[in-house]
Amino acid sequence: MNESPDKSLHWLPVELALFFIYLGIAGCDSMAVDTSTNISIDTECQDPRSEMCTQEYCPVCALRDTGVRCITTPCPSTEWKTYSNACTACSDSDVIGYKPGECHEENDAA
Repeated sequence: MNESPDKSLHWLPVELALFFIYLGIAGCDSMAVDTSTNISIDTECQDPRSEMCTQEYCPVCALRDTGVRCITTPCPSTEWKTYSNACTACSDSDVIGYKPGECHEENDAA
C-alpha cells in the first residue's frame, strides 16, 4: 500500500486548482453592487422566484434591470423602484435585489 512519490504528486496540481477555485467562490461577497452607480443592495433575490405573495405593505426599494444596453455611450441599465414588499419585488424577474423602505429621490437619480 505504499505509493511511490511520483503517483502522489501527480494529483497535486488538480488539488491545488480545486482549492483555489473554492477560495474564489468562498471569497465572494453576498452583497450585490450595481457597478454603474456603486450603490449596494441589502438583499439579493434568489431563484426560484415566488409566484404568489401576500398583500402586506412593507415597502422595499428594489434595484431593477431595465434591459437597456448602450454600445457607444454609458447609460444606466438599472433603476430603483418601490415595491409593496420583498416578495413582490423578487417575483419580478428583472429585480436584482432590494433594501428596506421606499425609494427616495437620491436612489431614483442613480
